[in-house]
Amino acid sequence: MSVSSSHTDIRITGWIAHLPPALQAYALLARLDRPIGTWLLWLPGMWGILLPQGVATSERIRLIVLFGIGSLVMRAAGCVVNDMWDRDIDRQVARTAGRPLASGALSMKRATLFLVLLLLAGLAVLVQLNSLSWILGVSSLLLVALYPLAKRFTWWPQLVMGFTFGFGAPMGYAAAAGHLSWAQAALYAATIVWQLGFDTIYGFQDMEDDARIGVKSTSRLMVGRARGFIGTCYGLMLVLLAVAAVLAGAGPLFWVALVLPAILLWQQARKVDPTSPALCLAQFRANREIGLAVALALVAGLIAV
Repeated sequence: MSVSSSHTDIRITGWIAHLPPALQAYALLARLDRPIGTWLLWLPGMWGILLPQGVATSERIRLIVLFGIGSLVMRAAGCVVNDMWDRDIDRQVARTAGRPLASGALSMKRATLFLVLLLLAGLAVLVQLNSLSWILGVSSLLLVALYPLAKRFTWWPQLVMGFTFGFGAPMGYAAAAGHLSWAQAALYAATIVWQLGFDTIYGFQDMEDDARIGVKSTSRLMVGRARGFIGTCYGLMLVLLAVAAVLAGAGPLFWVALVLPAILLWQQARKVDPTSPALCLAQFRANREIGLAVALALVAGLIAV
């Protein structure tokens, strides 16, 4: 399968370019060409693992590794579900027309079998966690299934995406602490508004196509007040992170380290430009570094001084 359009979001480069064509289609369906989505799914889980006090370092490391594997697998599963729902829409959008299901490189039957394998791999990771994590993990599948429908019925699909991609935060906390808490709830809320912000930036790339085919999005809704909206999302994120840290009893170094992600978020909100797809994509990807900076702040909060 070859993709030449400069508007496509597919990247057949690196190791993916050396795969046989049949395997290449599966790799592209799973978005292995663009690992940023796996990072953005993994980071909230990492935050949840790092938030509670009194967890052994070796256990945190074990959980972070498991969540990394689980994020790779479940992000791929979510992409398969999304593309199965959206294959007809994707054919009409320049950025997504080359995706394997939209282009016909893979059949629905093969995609379904691939999805089953991914879910089994996810189950293999889930059973290594505690029982509370099992309940949360299974319940998250409802969000994964419903997210592709959001753009058909609401102007807030990016908010639904925040609930879905941010679900790693309560799962990570539950896996590490063995219970849920108000600190975890604040962290989940922080994750939701963070992802609402950066996915709205991402959606600015598709506004013309979305308007043409009647797809709703928070990006289209907020395009006239983009900087204010993104700034509000990111500001709320920082407030909710602060609430989570206070409730969890984070140490004073957390507040020092939180300055870095705060600066990065402020710079992104100040510069956002819906008319520049290249900038929007770069800002979306930069949220990996923002998420890692938040993780660093949470690690700092665990250090006794």
